[in-house]
Amino acid sequence: MAKKIDPQLQTMIDNMPEKTGRSLDSWFGIIHARGLEKHGEIMKLLKGEFDVSHGFANTITLMYREKMEGGPPEAGDLVSSQYEGKQDLKPVYETIIAEIKKFGNDIEIAPKKSYVSLRRAKQFAIIQPSTKSRVDLGLNLKGEKGQGMLIEGDKWSGMCTHRIELHGLEDVDDEVLGWLRAAYEMAN
Repeated sequence: MAKKIDPQLQTMIDNMPEKTGRSLDSWFGIIHARGLEKHGEIMKLLKGEFDVSHGFANTITLMYREKMEGGPPEAGDLVSSQYEGKQDLKPVYETIIAEIKKFGNDIEIAPKKSYVSLRRAKQFAIIQPSTKSRVDLGLNLKGEKGQGMLIEGDKWSGMCTHRIELHGLEDVDDEVLGWLRAAYEMAN
Protein backbone atom coordinates (compact mmCIF):
# COMPACT_ATOMS: atom_id res chain seq x y z
CA MET A 1 0.00 0.00 0.00
CA ALA A 2 1.37 3.43 -0.94
CA LYS A 3 2.12 5.78 1.92
CA LYS A 4 -0.24 8.76 2.16
CA ILE A 5 1.46 12.05 1.26
CA ASP A 6 1.10 15.01 3.59
CA PRO A 7 -1.65 17.28 2.13
CA GLN A 8 0.54 20.40 2.27
CA LEU A 9 3.33 18.58 0.45
CA GLN A 10 0.89 17.27 -2.15
CA THR A 11 -0.31 20.83 -2.79
CA MET A 12 3.29 21.94 -3.39
CA ILE A 13 3.86 19.03 -5.78
CA ASP A 14 0.61 19.82 -7.63
CA ASN A 15 1.57 23.51 -7.94
CA MET A 16 5.19 22.82 -8.92
CA PRO A 17 4.76 22.89 -12.73
CA GLU A 18 2.97 26.25 -12.59
CA LYS A 19 5.27 27.81 -9.98
CA THR A 20 8.64 26.40 -11.14
CA GLY A 21 8.06 25.53 -14.79
CA ARG A 22 8.67 21.80 -14.29
CA SER A 23 7.15 18.79 -12.58
CA LEU A 24 8.81 17.07 -9.64
CA ASP A 25 9.92 14.17 -11.84
CA SER A 26 11.41 16.60 -14.33
CA TRP A 27 13.42 18.26 -11.54
CA PHE A 28 14.57 14.83 -10.36
CA GLY A 29 15.83 14.13 -13.89
CA ILE A 30 17.82 17.38 -14.01
CA ILE A 31 19.40 16.76 -10.61
CA HIS A 32 20.25 13.16 -11.52
CA ALA A 33 21.77 14.20 -14.87
CA ARG A 34 24.04 16.65 -13.03
CA GLY A 35 25.14 13.92 -10.61
CA LEU A 36 24.42 16.05 -7.56
CA GLU A 37 23.90 14.47 -4.13
CA LYS A 38 24.55 17.09 -1.46
CA HIS A 39 21.73 19.29 -0.21
CA GLY A 40 23.67 22.53 -0.70
CA GLU A 41 24.74 21.65 -4.24
CA ILE A 42 21.18 20.85 -5.31
CA MET A 43 19.81 24.01 -3.68
CA LYS A 44 22.47 26.11 -5.40
CA LEU A 45 21.53 24.62 -8.78
CA LEU A 46 17.78 25.09 -8.35
CA LYS A 47 17.90 28.59 -6.86
CA GLY A 48 20.86 29.91 -8.83
CA GLU A 49 20.55 28.46 -12.29
CA PHE A 50 16.78 27.97 -12.44
CA ASP A 51 15.57 30.76 -10.12
CA VAL A 52 13.36 28.38 -8.10
CA SER A 53 12.07 29.91 -4.84
CA HIS A 54 13.62 28.67 -1.61
CA GLY A 55 10.51 26.76 -0.50
CA PHE A 56 10.14 24.82 -3.74
CA ALA A 57 13.91 24.27 -4.05
CA ASN A 58 14.05 22.86 -0.53
CA THR A 59 11.05 20.58 -1.15
CA ILE A 60 12.52 19.28 -4.42
CA THR A 61 15.91 18.73 -2.78
CA LEU A 62 14.55 16.92 0.27
CA MET A 63 12.30 14.70 -1.83
CA TYR A 64 15.09 13.87 -4.29
CA ARG A 65 17.50 12.93 -1.52
CA GLU A 66 14.78 10.94 0.24
CA LYS A 67 14.08 9.02 -2.97
CA MET A 68 17.79 8.29 -3.44
CA GLU A 69 17.91 6.90 0.11
CA GLY A 70 15.04 4.50 -0.56
CA GLY A 71 12.00 6.58 0.37
CA PRO A 72 10.62 8.32 3.41
CA PRO A 73 11.05 6.82 6.84
CA GLU A 74 8.01 5.28 8.49
CA ALA A 75 6.14 7.49 10.98
CA GLY A 76 7.17 5.32 13.94
CA ASP A 77 10.81 5.59 12.92
CA LEU A 78 10.57 9.38 12.85
CA VAL A 79 9.15 9.53 16.38
CA SER A 80 11.68 6.99 17.68
CA SER A 81 14.58 8.98 16.24
CA GLN A 82 13.25 12.19 17.85
CA TYR A 83 13.56 10.58 21.27
CA GLU A 84 17.00 8.96 20.83
CA GLY A 85 18.94 10.03 23.90
CA LYS A 86 15.72 11.54 25.30
CA GLN A 87 13.85 8.33 26.16
CA ASP A 88 12.74 9.70 29.53
CA LEU A 89 10.61 12.26 27.64
CA LYS A 90 8.77 9.81 25.38
CA PRO A 91 6.03 9.18 27.98
CA VAL A 92 5.21 12.91 27.75
CA TYR A 93 4.65 12.51 24.00
CA GLU A 94 2.65 9.31 24.45
CA THR A 95 0.41 10.92 27.10
CA ILE A 96 -0.33 13.95 24.91
CA ILE A 97 -1.21 11.67 21.98
CA ALA A 98 -3.51 9.57 24.18
CA GLU A 99 -5.25 12.70 25.48
CA ILE A 100 -5.80 14.36 22.10
CA LYS A 101 -7.36 11.19 20.74
CA LYS A 102 -10.14 11.81 23.28
CA PHE A 103 -10.95 15.17 21.61
CA GLY A 104 -12.32 13.61 18.44
CA ASN A 105 -11.58 11.32 15.53
CA ASP A 106 -10.70 14.17 13.15
CA ILE A 107 -7.09 14.60 14.28
CA GLU A 108 -4.18 13.85 11.98
CA ILE A 109 -0.94 12.95 13.74
CA ALA A 110 1.87 13.71 11.29
CA PRO A 111 5.44 12.96 12.42
CA LYS A 112 8.15 15.08 10.81
CA LYS A 113 11.90 14.83 11.23
CA SER A 114 12.15 16.84 14.48
CA TYR A 115 8.56 17.21 15.69
CA VAL A 116 5.05 15.81 15.37
CA SER A 117 2.36 17.98 13.82
CA LEU A 118 -1.20 17.74 15.16
CA ARG A 119 -3.83 18.85 12.66
CA ARG A 120 -7.53 19.08 12.35
CA ALA A 121 -8.72 21.30 9.48
CA LYS A 122 -5.39 23.04 10.06
CA GLN A 123 -2.41 22.56 12.35
CA PHE A 124 -3.25 23.31 15.96
CA ALA A 125 -0.17 22.00 17.78
CA ILE A 126 3.27 20.47 17.49
CA ILE A 127 5.13 18.24 19.93
CA GLN A 128 8.89 18.66 19.85
CA PRO A 129 11.53 17.16 22.11
CA SER A 130 13.72 20.27 22.14
CA THR A 131 16.36 19.24 24.68
CA LYS A 132 17.22 16.15 26.72
CA SER A 133 15.08 17.51 29.54
CA ARG A 134 12.24 19.33 27.76
CA VAL A 135 9.43 18.72 25.32
CA ASP A 136 7.93 21.85 23.80
CA LEU A 137 4.24 21.79 23.05
CA GLY A 138 3.64 24.44 20.39
CA LEU A 139 0.06 25.69 20.15
CA ASN A 140 -1.83 27.90 17.74
CA LEU A 141 -3.90 30.14 20.00
CA LYS A 142 -4.17 33.39 18.09
CA GLY A 143 -5.39 36.21 20.31
CA GLU A 144 -4.61 34.50 23.64
CA LYS A 145 -2.34 36.19 26.15
CA GLY A 146 0.45 34.20 27.74
CA GLN A 147 -0.42 33.09 31.27
CA GLY A 148 0.44 30.27 33.62
CA MET A 149 2.47 27.73 31.67
CA LEU A 150 1.46 29.28 28.32
CA ILE A 151 4.32 31.28 26.80
CA GLU A 152 3.33 33.80 24.14
CA GLY A 153 5.87 34.41 21.39
CA ASP A 154 6.62 35.41 17.85
CA LYS A 155 5.43 32.37 15.91
CA TRP A 156 7.41 29.84 17.93
CA SER A 157 9.22 27.40 15.69
CA GLY A 158 7.78 29.33 12.74
CA MET A 159 4.46 27.54 13.14
CA CYS A 160 2.88 28.23 16.54
CA THR A 161 1.81 31.35 18.40
CA HIS A 162 2.50 29.91 21.87
CA ARG A 163 4.37 27.12 23.58
CA ILE A 164 4.41 25.23 26.82
CA GLU A 165 7.58 23.71 28.26
CA LEU A 166 7.08 20.18 29.57
CA HIS A 167 9.84 18.61 31.67
CA GLY A 168 8.01 15.45 32.71
CA LEU A 169 4.66 13.70 32.96
CA GLU A 170 3.71 15.82 35.97
CA ASP A 171 3.62 18.87 33.66
CA VAL A 172 0.89 17.34 31.46
CA ASP A 173 -1.86 18.60 33.77
CA ASP A 174 -5.36 20.04 33.41
CA GLU A 175 -3.99 23.48 32.46
CA VAL A 176 -1.91 22.06 29.61
CA LEU A 177 -4.75 19.84 28.39
CA GLY A 178 -7.11 22.82 28.53
CA TRP A 179 -4.82 24.89 26.29
CA LEU A 180 -4.39 21.94 23.95
CA ARG A 181 -8.17 21.50 23.69
CA ALA A 182 -8.60 25.25 23.06
CA ALA A 183 -6.10 25.06 20.18
CA TYR A 184 -7.91 21.99 18.80
CA GLU A 185 -11.25 23.77 18.92
CA MET A 186 -9.84 26.86 17.16
CA ALA A 187 -8.61 24.67 14.28
CA ASN A 188 -12.00 23.66 12.91
